[in-house]
This record gives sequence, C-alpha cells and structure tokens, in this order.
Amino acid sequence: MANIWRMLAQRLGLGLVTLFVISLLIFGAAELLPGDFAQAVLGQSATEETVAAIRAEYGLDRPFHTRYVDWLGSALQGDFGQSLANRKPVADMIGDRLANTLFLALYAAAIAVPLSLMLGILAALFRNSIFDRSVNALALTSISFPEFFVAYILILWLAQSGLFPSISRFSVDLPLGQKLYNTFLPALTLTLVVTAHMMRMTRAAIINLLASPYIEMARLKGMPPFRVITRHALPNALAPIINVIALNLAYLITGVVVVEVVFVYPGLGQLMVDSVAKRDIPVVQAVALIFAAAYVLLNLTADVLSTLTNPRLMHRR
Repeated sequence: MANIWRMLAQRLGLGLVTLFVISLLIFGAAELLPGDFAQAVLGQSATEETVAAIRAEYGLDRPFHTRYVDWLGSALQGDFGQSLANRKPVADMIGDRLANTLFLALYAAAIAVPLSLMLGILAALFRNSIFDRSVNALALTSISFPEFFVAYILILWLAQSGLFPSISRFSVDLPLGQKLYNTFLPALTLTLVVTAHMMRMTRAAIINLLASPYIEMARLKGMPPFRVITRHALPNALAPIINVIALNLAYLITGVVVVEVVFVYPGLGQLMVDSVAKRDIPVVQAVALIFAAAYVLLNLTADVLSTLTNPRLMHRR
C-alpha cells in the first residue's frame, strides 16, 4: 500500500510540474498572438496615445513576468481575471461552456468506449476473418480523415436529409432527450474519430495474450472462445487499453475545438476560437489552461489505474 501512495505522490508531483511549465508556455504563446487588443478595439484610426491609454487601463503595458506571476496566482485561486472584450469575469464565461463541453465529451465517450471494446474483442475473436478486415479498414479510414471532414460528411448525409440538425442548439433548459438529439452529430463525429484508436489497441492487446500458456490451458479445458477472451485475456490486457482510453477521453475534452466550430456548439472550443478572433487574451489563457489540466489529470488517472491493474509495473526491474 505504501508503494501505491508513493507512486501516486510522484505522479501528482510530476503532473503539477508539467502544469506549471504548460502555464508558462500558454501565457507566452498568448503574448505572441498577432495583433493587439487595444488596436483591435480602437480600429485603424487609433492614435498612439489612445492605444497606450487602453493598454495602461488593462495593465497590458506591465512587464511579462509581472503579469504572469499575477495571473498564475489568481488562477490558482480560481480567478482567471476579467474578459477584455466584454468586461465580465472569465470564470463566469467559462462555467456554462465547460459544462457543455463535458456533456458532449461524456456523450461521445458513452458511445465510443463500449463500441470500441466490443469491436476490439470481436475482431480478436474472429481474427483474419472478413469481419476483422472490414472493421480494421473502417478504423483506418476514420483515422485518416480529419475531424472537420467527417463532420461535413455527416452533415451532408444526415443533416441535409432532415434526420438531425446541422447546428447543435444547446441550453440548460432543454430536456435530456432534446439535448441528446441536438448534439448527436457532433458526438457521432467524435465517436468515429476516437473509436478506431481504442478498438485497434483492444484488438492488439488481446491478440498479444492469446498465445500465453494460461490461454492455451483454458482452451484445452474446453472453455468457449468468447469466455476465454473476456474472462482471461481482457483483464490482463487492461493496462494498455486503459491508457489508450484515457488518451482518447482527454482528446474528447481538449480536441473538440474544430467539431464545436463546425456545429456551432456553445462549448469551450467555440469560446476559445471567438476569443482568439477578438484578441481576448485572458479567456484564451483560461481555456487553454483548463484543457491542459484535463489532459494531465486524465493521463495521471490512466497511469495510476494501469499500475493498479498490473502490480508488476510498481516494481523496478
């Protein structure tokens, strides 16, 4: 048990250091964005005096390290500052958007994870069959296409026919059934993108264990093939499967920018794109930091779960 807590503390410390480095990169990258907020607000007719006054009003004329330290200290307390575009607290702006993005990510995960596990198990069970080759071909096809292409194809096939809306209207007041209906196309887009990776990893991990002696022994005892895979092979293949699922769940949260823009979904990705266009730096920095924290947290969770499912990983060779 002590080894588990020590490993957890090490992973948590590494995650915090990683987040610190990422926060520095985020703040620096936001500074390198082309254009200037004061210039964008005042337009081409702005004078140097008015631009300097706007920059002084918002504290944009202070040194880089001073603004970074103030921003990081406030962010650790949950205060991401005030939006430059509409002068609202950034935390209030991203609250509902974060909930919308999490809803979409969980919706896609609820479809993608069981589907990928089932297809991976069946592909391993019927290895080299027509089913296995067809599933792998479809998986490689979905991996090869970018998200926006898959989204537009689904709009062409399913939205123009009137089956589903091409614009995902979403609000808290809508019933759950209406929310699921309105967000089906973006969720399906994300499902098609991430299912292939999880399915292929599940298939590869199970096939890698099928030649093990205990699997041969289970077969010699007359155990059905499906039970051999689900009861003996799958539990021992959980470590790599958990890792790839966690990485894809992180993508569902952090990689939704393109999908949200295509379907005009009111999530963090859409907010980030709008804020970049307005040069609203505090909002861009806050959203990017949330994405980074989600990615690091899910990777930390996957690392811990993989170690718990395979205790041999806790011992150094």
